[in-house]
Amino acid sequence: MNAALIAGLRAQCNGPRDGALLRFSLGNALLEQGDHTAATEEFRRAVSFDPSYSAAWKLLGKACAAGGDTTSAADAWRRGIDAAQKRGDKQAEKEMTVFLRRLEKEQP
Repeated sequence: MNAALIAGLRAQCNGPRDGALLRFSLGNALLEQGDHTAATEEFRRAVSFDPSYSAAWKLLGKACAAGGDTTSAADAWRRGIDAAQKRGDKQAEKEMTVFLRRLEKEQP
């Protein structure tokens, strides 16, 4: 099912429906499949369409962290916290703050 979903979403990329939500959905499906590299690319595209998309920043950080790129994960969460604060998205702000604190505690 996930492969069919990913194929369907990819078919819509670079078309008239391409945008932050499509790229977020594709990134989320790829992340669930365990393809952290491809998910990271799609989340980056999502935030390039809409830099205030705090959910995309949150999952971009998760994809980066899952792929072992903790520097990029921290950067994504910092930028996501800023976006969430500007939008008044308190829940996303709290979640990313917790993720960032945990990551910083794990760093030497």
